[in-house]
Amino acid sequence: MRYSKLVEVYEQLSSTTKRLEKIKILSKFLRYLPEDDKDVLYLLLGDIYPEYSEKKIGISNQLAIKAISKATGINTTQIVKKWKSIGDIGQVAELLIAEKKQSTLHSHILTTEKVLTNLRKLPELEGKGTVDKKIALITELLTSAKPKEALYLTRTLIGDLRIGIKESTIREAMAEAFFDKSKEASKQIQDAIDKTNDLAFVFSVAKKGKLKHFEKISIEIGKPVKVMLAQKVKKIQDGFEAVGKPCAIEYKYDGFRLLIHKKQGEIILFTRRLENVTRQFPEVVEYVKKYVKGHSFILDSEAVGFNPKTKTYKPFQEISQRIKRKYDIEKLQKELPVEINVFDIMYYNGKSLIKEPFEKRTKILRKIIKNHPYKIISAKQIITSDEKEAEEFYKKALEENQEGIMMKNLNAPYKPGSRVGHMLKIKPEERDLDLVIVGAEYGTGKRSGWLSSFILACLNDEDKKKEKFLEIGKLGTGIKEKTEQGVSFHELTKKIKPLIVEEQGKKVKIKPKIVVAVTYQEIQKSPNYSSGFALRFPRFTALRPDKNANDISTLSEIKKDYEEQK
Repeated sequence: MRYSKLVEVYEQLSSTTKRLEKIKILSKFLRYLPEDDKDVLYLLLGDIYPEYSEKKIGISNQLAIKAISKATGINTTQIVKKWKSIGDIGQVAELLIAEKKQSTLHSHILTTEKVLTNLRKLPELEGKGTVDKKIALITELLTSAKPKEALYLTRTLIGDLRIGIKESTIREAMAEAFFDKSKEASKQIQDAIDKTNDLAFVFSVAKKGKLKHFEKISIEIGKPVKVMLAQKVKKIQDGFEAVGKPCAIEYKYDGFRLLIHKKQGEIILFTRRLENVTRQFPEVVEYVKKYVKGHSFILDSEAVGFNPKTKTYKPFQEISQRIKRKYDIEKLQKELPVEINVFDIMYYNGKSLIKEPFEKRTKILRKIIKNHPYKIISAKQIITSDEKEAEEFYKKALEENQEGIMMKNLNAPYKPGSRVGHMLKIKPEERDLDLVIVGAEYGTGKRSGWLSSFILACLNDEDKKKEKFLEIGKLGTGIKEKTEQGVSFHELTKKIKPLIVEEQGKKVKIKPKIVVAVTYQEIQKSPNYSSGFALRFPRFTALRPDKNANDISTLSEIKKDYEEQK
C-alpha cells in the first residue's frame, strides 16, 4: 500500500478533535485496508510491532535531526534553529523536504511495506557503526518522501504521531467497519486485544465479520497478557457490600506485578507493562522451576523486596531499580532479593482458566505451589464473611510492611486489562496518586543544568474531546540533589531529555512516559491546569517503571478524592 494513502488518513484524523468523526474516518479506512497490509494497524498508533514486542523504534530527536540533515543537505545547526522556532521536528522535516523537492526532479513512491521494513531494522542494529546505519535507513525513507510523508515519518520515528487516536478509537472503528457499531462486537474486540495485545491480529479476525471467530481467541503462553486491575474502597464494610460474602481476602503487597509463563520447560517473566524481565530475575526462574508443579501455566504475582539480613519487607521504591537494570544481576539479586507472592492463575496444563471462578483458580494455585518463604509462596489469604476477622487480617498485613489488603469475589472470572469491581484494594488513608510527567523547567543556582520543576498530569477518562493527559500541578519536592540519597534531579533529567518534544526557553514539553508516585496534602479546584484541579504540596515518593501512562490515576478518581476530602 502506498504510504501516501496512510498519510491521507493521518491528515483527516488530525483535522478533527471529535472522537466520532475519527472513528468514522478510521472505519472507512479499515474497510478498504487489505488483510495483507494488516501491519499498518501498528503504524496507526505510531509503532512497528504489537504492543507486547520489546522492539521499539527508539530514535532520539538528535538522531532524527542528523537524518533530516543528510536527506536535505542542510546543516544541523539550522535545523535545530528551525525546530526551536516551530516546536515540532516533524514540521521541520516537512518544510525542508518541500524546499528540496522544488530543486530536484527525482522522486520514488514510498510504500507502507518499505517504511515498516526500514523502521524494523532500526532496533536490530548493534555495535560499531550503529548510528551511521540508522541514519542511512532513515535518510533512505526521507529522500523518497513527499513533504507530508516526511512530517509523519519523522513523528513516527520520535514516537509523537499527534493524530489524536488510541487503542480504544481503533476498537470502535473495527466495530463500526465490520459489525455495524455493535456494542457486543466492541466488547469482544476489546477482550481479544487484552488477550493478544496485537491489533493487527485482531483486525484480521474482525475483518471476517463474524463474532463467533472471537470465541476461539485465547491467551497464549509466551505472549504477555494485560493484568486485571483493582478498584479501591476505604472500608472493609464497603468491600463486603461490593464483592459479597464470603469473599477471599489477601495481602496487598508493596511490590511490582510479575506475570510468570511456563512452556516446554522455559520460564518467561513479564511486567504489567508487558516487558520481558526474565534476564533481570534469574533466581525467580529457578524458584518457579523448583517449587511450582505443571508443564505449562501463566501465574499472576507480586514481587516484593526484602532485607536479606533482617528478612523485613522493603517498599517498592527500594527494589524498583531491578526492573530496568541489565547489568550486575548477580550482585543485585544478593543485595535486593525478591519474594514472589502468587495470587492468581490464568492458564494451566493446556487450558485457559480466565473464565473459571476465582474460588476454583485459587484452589488450583495452592495445590501446585510448594511454599518457600523468601523465594516463592502463594499469597496469604483468608476466606471469610466476618468483618472483625477481616480487620485483624488487614492489621497483620500492615504490621508485616505490606500496603493493605485485596478483597475478591469468589465467583468472578479473570478479566485481562480491566479495572474490575469484583477485586478491591484497601490501604491506609494516605493521599497518594500515580501521575505522569508531561513538562518541566530547567532550574537555576544549585540546580542549574537540571530539570527541576516537573508538570504532572492525570489520565482523562471522561471527556474524549479533550487531550488524553490533563495537567494537575507542579512537582519539585522529594527529589534529591545527590544521587546517593535517592532519585535525584540529575537522574530524572537524564531520563527525561530523550523524551523532550518541544522547547520554549527554559520550559520543555515531554512525551508522557515517566510515571511517578506522589503524595499530597489536598486537592484544590484550579483554573490554571487543564484537569481543573491542582495538588497542594505534592511530594515525589518513587519512580514507577512498572507502570505505563495508561495505568495512572484518572480524572474521575481525582474528582472522587476531591469530594471525599470535603
